[in-house]
Parts: sequence; structure tokens; C-alpha cells
Amino acid sequence: MNEIAEPVLEWVLTRLTLPGHSRATLAGAAGLREGSNPWMLRLDDGRAVVLRVGDPENQEQREGFGVEARLLEIAEQHGVPSARLIAHDPTGAEAGALALLSTVVEGSSRVPEEPTPELLAEYGRATAALRGVPLGALDGMAHKTRPIQSVDFAGARRRQGASDLLLAAEEAVARRPVPEGDPGLVHGDLWLGNTLWVGAGLSGFVDWDCAGIGEPGLDVASIRLDAALMFGEEYAEAVLAGYLTGSGRGRVEDLAYWDVVAALSTPPTMAEFTPVIQDQGRSDLDRPTLERRRDAFLEAAMERLA
Repeated sequence: MNEIAEPVLEWVLTRLTLPGHSRATLAGAAGLREGSNPWMLRLDDGRAVVLRVGDPENQEQREGFGVEARLLEIAEQHGVPSARLIAHDPTGAEAGALALLSTVVEGSSRVPEEPTPELLAEYGRATAALRGVPLGALDGMAHKTRPIQSVDFAGARRRQGASDLLLAAEEAVARRPVPEGDPGLVHGDLWLGNTLWVGAGLSGFVDWDCAGIGEPGLDVASIRLDAALMFGEEYAEAVLAGYLTGSGRGRVEDLAYWDVVAALSTPPTMAEFTPVIQDQGRSDLDRPTLERRRDAFLEAAMERLA
């Protein structure tokens, strides 16, 4: 969606009009991902909000918007740094499209070319804080066994073909049961593009549509793979160290398994992920570089798993 439809804008302005005040008016809109949806909206009175829009006929999007809305409320209740939910149209009946309106979290999601030790440690520490949400607050949420669970990466490997390494990793995971033991909140799609930063401090998590209940290793492996992709395989240990410090743990159970699962939760050729990563400021990362780094991370994980 390259522009905001009039019924959606009407829905937004109606919900942002304060009691006893004149009707809210839009001063400007800027696309936050590749120049499009979601949108940063600025009002004439100086307020700013974030709008996400989706297709009400798409069941996956309906479910994702519902999860996002609920997680924003949970985050506010339990002190997780994130946006605050303002309004949500779960069916499109009011806005003419799926719509979710939230506050703006200060910070930037642009990925630096070189990480600092402080950023890497904070990335892990902040991820550990997600486990502070009590399990009871997540009642009824879906159980997650891999990152970005709504995307059929295995099907993509069948359709597009895949390297021997990816196929061997898929077989290795299929032979093992999914680890269980410490369920809690998982973001489900953690990478630096889904976080906001002020300096070396993480100011908020965004894009909760893949969240649910899962094992700690699911998110930890995601940020380890992300560090490897963005900066190099050697940086994966730094975010793990930050997580262990923040969680008070001595280790993350079954981490080799989760590292393999995280690597399998990427497209076979990384072509689909490349423009998204480049849009977050890393135009230096091309498809061959990302594939080389992903495969190096996966090879190391496979050796540990074996």
C-alpha cells in the first residue's frame, strides 16, 4: 500500500480528535518501511502516531494484527518498552481496512555498520527482559516453535531449491523433538529492524505480530543470527552474553537447536530479506554476503548440535 485510503484516514482522525477540541487534521505522513506501510502520521497540533494498515480478507494479517494489538496492551501493563495501543479495527468494518494505531516510540531502527560492545550487550539484556511478562498474561496465545512462524520457509525450500547445508539442517531438526521446559513471551521476529534505539539504549520493540508463547532459545537464537548477519558471526556471542547477564542464567538450554531453527527461518537465497535489510541503512549488505554469513552461522550450529 503506497498511500493511505480516505476511509482509513477518516478513521484515524476521528479517533485522534480530543473531546472538546476541533477535529484533528493531518500535517504529514511518511512511510516507515521502504517508503510505505506502516506510516508515521503527524498532526497539525504536533502529535505523532504510527498507523499500520492491512487487508481484512487476509486471515494471516487479521491474526497478526490481533496479536499486535494484544501485545501492545500486555507490554504497557508489564513494563516492556514498546508503543502504546491507541485504536484497533480488527475486521476493517470501521476503517475499510485492518488498522492499528499506536503511539510513537522515540528512537531509530537503522542498523549501524559497526556495532559497539554497549549495543550488543543491551540487545541481549533487553531481550531477556521480555521473559519478565508472567505466563498468565499470555493465556490463549499461540505456541511458537520457530521465528516468523507464519511464513512457510520449508515450502520455499521445496519450491526454490536449497543448498545441501539447508536441507541437512532441516533433516537434523526434523529428527528431534521441539525442546520444552520454560515457556514464556517470545517476540518471534527479533532483529534490529524491529527495535528502536536512542544511542546504545534500546527504547522499544516493534512489530509484535509473530509473538506468542515459546522457549527462550527462540528469541535468543534470533538475535544471535541477526548479529551474525549484520556484523559477522563472531558477534553472536556478545548478544548471548548480554542475554545471560540480563536473565541471570548461566546458559540457554538447547541453544544449538534454536540456532539451527533460526537459520532455517530465512529464505533459501536471502533475496527476499536483502532489500528489507538495506532499507534499514545497510546498503553494504548484499545477498551473497548475507548468505555467506547465514551459512557460516548455520554450519557452526550444526557442529554443536551434532
